[in-house]
This record gives sequence, C-alpha cells and structure tokens, in this order.
Amino acid sequence: MRNNDYFCHMKQQEEITIQSLANNEDVQIGYSDNEIVFVDGIQQFTQLNTAHVAMNAVVICTNGKAQAQINGRHMELHKNQVAIIPQNVTVTDVMISPDFDLKGLFLTNRILRSFLNEKISIWNDMMYIHRQHIVTMDEDEILFYTHFYDMITLAIERGKENPYHTEIIQALLRSAILGLCGAMKWMLANENHETHSNDSHFQRFLDLLHSTDVKHRTVEAYANDLCISPKYLTTICKKNSGKTAIEWITEHVLEDIRYYLKQTDLSMKQICDQLGFPNPSFFGKYVKDHFGMTPMEFRNS
Repeated sequence: MRNNDYFCHMKQQEEITIQSLANNEDVQIGYSDNEIVFVDGIQQFTQLNTAHVAMNAVVICTNGKAQAQINGRHMELHKNQVAIIPQNVTVTDVMISPDFDLKGLFLTNRILRSFLNEKISIWNDMMYIHRQHIVTMDEDEILFYTHFYDMITLAIERGKENPYHTEIIQALLRSAILGLCGAMKWMLANENHETHSNDSHFQRFLDLLHSTDVKHRTVEAYANDLCISPKYLTTICKKNSGKTAIEWITEHVLEDIRYYLKQTDLSMKQICDQLGFPNPSFFGKYVKDHFGMTPMEFRNS
C-alpha cells in the first residue's frame, strides 16, 4: 500500500470550505448551494497534500485507492469503500493511485443535523468516540448509492425550473445520508462497539467542541454555553464516552496544535492567538507538558 511507484504524492495545502469548492473553477461540481457541494471527480485534488476540511465530507471511492492521515490517524480507502470525514479535521500525507476517482459530498454541520435529527448520535459515535472513518460496502449496497446519484443527477439537470429544486435535491441527499447512517449503526453493532445514549447535552457538547475555532477553553466555559454545571458536563461525558470533558477538550486542542506546528509556518505568537492561549510562554509549557518537547522542537521533529 505504501509503494511509491503505485501512488502519486500530492503537493499543495488547501482550506476546503463550501465557498472554496463552489468558487474554484477547477472543481468539477455536480451541485452546490450554501450548505452542500456535490463533487463529481478527483481532478481538483490531484495537487493536494494537506487540507483542513472545514465541513463534513462523505467520499465514495469509485476506482483505485488512496491513503492519508486524518488528524494523525492512518486511513486507507479502496474501491467500494466510503470515507466519512467530520468537520474541522486535518488531512495530511495524501497519496493516490493513478486510477483513483471519487464522488464526494461536502455539507455543513447545520444541514447534516437537519438530515439526521436524533440520529446524529450515531454519526458522532462513529466519528468522535470510535474514530472509524471507513465503511465497506458490497456491490448491492454500492448500487443503492449509484441509483441515488443517478436520481440526483436527473434532478439537477432537468429540475432547475421546479420551484422546489433545492428541496428535492436535499431530500434525495437526506435519504442517502440516512442510508449511510444505518450502515454505520450496523457496522458498530457487528464490531461489538457499544452505542451510546442520545444525550442531547453530550451531543451539543460534541457539536460545540468540533465547530469552534478556539477549543482551549475551560470546562466551565463550555458548560456555560450549554447552560449546565461543569460537574454535570463532566458526568455526562464520562457516562456517554468514557472520557471526561477536560479529556475531550485536551485531545482536540492537541490535534489543533499538531496541525498548526506541523502544517503551517505561523509563528508561535500567531498560533497562540489562533488557539486562544494567553501568551507564548504558557503555550510552550502546555506543549512541553503534553508532547515532551518545546513547540519548536516538535515542529522540527
């Protein structure tokens, strides 16, 4: 899988947002609105090495294979597999086979929640608790999504004059996302992963943690945003995930630190400001405590 003769190294860094995709003339777009972009091919990613994906993404591998790191965790994607990437993650070390191609759906967290409603807990379990990003499907299951793609294509091409054009496309996409969510639930059950209760405060905490740019905040600050006590927030986090609130916060702060030190050329002061640390000295101590080295040593390691 790591044979460099088989894979093409990609070269540039990019911030992937709804706007950057929709406004990029090199992107082969099937459909886009303010909350959804449907991408028809791989062409726009052929020079991509590192990307910060600002929205949720569902990528179906239609041919070939690829590998990458998602927040430092290795991922491989083969034909008839679906990669599910949650919002605000960093994808690095991207390598693709020459014949790799995909169908990609990018959507905001707001529209994802409206599609799934209470079933968002299954998505969160898969993405944030068990950290599984690949769903493997057989030919019949892939055929199910191929038919959805054909229906969406027809709706896009022939339904533009319909006053409910956007609603029709979103209804079709919602059906596909619900089908994928069912596959995720089945996968978790068959791998004997415990599914967690649909605790609304815990789900809101996960949404808040993954949607905010400045994650380095106290448990009290997050609890205040949720209108609950810090003790209750820690209790529900432990009950629903086995980790405390501060463990959740620290884990995601470290992911952001790893991204900014390894994948950007920002100064320590700029990173401090970006991540909400009061000063470089405090930031340096935080990095030293968690990584065992100074920020510069970590950047150069």
